Amino acid sequence: MNILPGRMIYLGYGKFWRSDEIVGLLPIEEGRGPGRRTEVFVATREEPILASRSEHTILGEMSSMPDDAAHASEMRLAIESLLEELADMPPVLRRLLKREGGLDADFWIRRLRGLADREPSEDDEPQEDLFDQG
Repeated sequence: MNILPGRMIYLGYGKFWRSDEIVGLLPIEEGRGPGRRTEVFVATREEPILASRSEHTILGEMSSMPDDAAHASEMRLAIESLLEELADMPPVLRRLLKREGGLDADFWIRRLRGLADREPSEDDEPQEDLFDQG
């Protein structure tokens, strides 16, 4: 994986950071579920930055990607955003949408969560040397 230097990476919550200053990513699994938030460690700060995006999404934006991969990354971000909005929807509104509009929000939450939580395949490059200076 090649990190593009100087590229501005969207971390969520209105925060952007330079790709070449990010030195570590730690997924937050307690409280919100896996893949939903990440602590981002940067070279210029002692404390990590809280990101509302998964470590896979952040890594994808940090690296050089062909156009198809960039499009897939944008699609993944849209799925994660939609999933968060649906999950925050009150149960009474979910029932109303299902009854009156035929939209089963619970079904879509499960389906989108399955897509968003996809583990990297064997074809994905290993991350061990992502921040190797040598």
